[in-house]
Amino acid sequence: MSGGNSRDRELRDRAAAVIPGRMYGHQSVALLPDDYPQFFEKGEGAHIWDADGRRYLDFMCAYGPNLFGYANPEIDAAYVRQLGQGDTLTGPTALMVELAEALVAMVGHADWAMFCKNGTDATSMALVVSRAHTRRKTVVRAKGAYHGAAAWCTPRPAGVIESDRAHQIFYDYNDVASLESAVARAGDDLACIFAAPFRHDAFVDQAEPDPAYARRARELCDATGALLVVDEVRAGFRLARDCSWSRIGVEPDLSTWGKCLANGHALSALLGSDKARAAAASVYVTGSFWYEAAPMAAALETLRLIRETDYLERITALGTRLRTGLAERAQAAGFGFRQTGPVTMPLFLFDEDPDLRKGFCFASEILARGIYTHPWHNMFLCAAMTDADIEATLDAADGAFGALKRQAGALGPVDKLAFLSAGAR
Repeated sequence: MSGGNSRDRELRDRAAAVIPGRMYGHQSVALLPDDYPQFFEKGEGAHIWDADGRRYLDFMCAYGPNLFGYANPEIDAAYVRQLGQGDTLTGPTALMVELAEALVAMVGHADWAMFCKNGTDATSMALVVSRAHTRRKTVVRAKGAYHGAAAWCTPRPAGVIESDRAHQIFYDYNDVASLESAVARAGDDLACIFAAPFRHDAFVDQAEPDPAYARRARELCDATGALLVVDEVRAGFRLARDCSWSRIGVEPDLSTWGKCLANGHALSALLGSDKARAAAASVYVTGSFWYEAAPMAAALETLRLIRETDYLERITALGTRLRTGLAERAQAAGFGFRQTGPVTMPLFLFDEDPDLRKGFCFASEILARGIYTHPWHNMFLCAAMTDADIEATLDAADGAFGALKRQAGALGPVDKLAFLSAGAR
């Protein structure tokens, strides 16, 4: 692709002079194949166009915010209407109350809502509220789980000091004995247990929550007076129209939401039960743009579509069709190809591929055929995708598996992922 992405390369060169590391955070392509574009110019429906005008069917969905399609006309119209009336004002509009009411009506465990901007805001609020409620310090959370980019939870330690990570104990996701041991170590200082809706760590196979593990987390919180927090920022409304753990009959005390809550407009939320209401009222959390009205208008329209359409059933059917088709094509090409996680949020990994050289080759080949996937992060389906999109993906995968088969014997290590083989996982 190097010969055809001159605009992207120009932007990268300019960014190098004015943006640390050329790009930062989860949308940096530093750990992706070299031919992945860094810059994009537009999105529409299920597709994105890079800075050089190439169109891709996008299985990253902006890393999750796109649930009903980029530039969804109904959602964006609600946003624009409110923008014309007022957005960042001296106080919130009535939409804040309406949105809180709508979320409380939809999410079984929720009796109240607080709004912010990013997933990290919401998870950090959950931690503060838990500590205020219990008057304790220790958080128990799963090894490798991502809960945001604040100092207390960022996966990269640069600039983080020991006190930023104090009062945290880790357990293995889905491992009841490991969870019990972590809670025992916390003793009478346990403030909360954090849990992801399913295991969606990067670079490793995904895993659904074991109901026994989820139930035990609930029991341990009840026994100790700690709060159970389910972090829905990534998975919210792609697995259920309620909290994801409602599918296994376990309700948290707090849940954190973001990404697709307003279909890409900047908004996140902390929802909680009456048990934690007084603590939530006692903490001081705020932001200049947390009360913006236009994203709340977009969120109300998003929630209406969640309630009134069959979006969830459709993306589940599309994801099932994709998983079945890819499995057939991988087997025909002779590859061990693991597809894990919910069908609406899949992850693809190859057998016998510790440094992801096969995964990188496949990702590059399917990208060249117009399909944007990710070699080591879970992906997302959106309601703008169609049967024709899935067929196009399967056709592209046929070509990508064939190209990988021809190149597999000559593939070298992926230098930028050497840390995987070194055991830094």
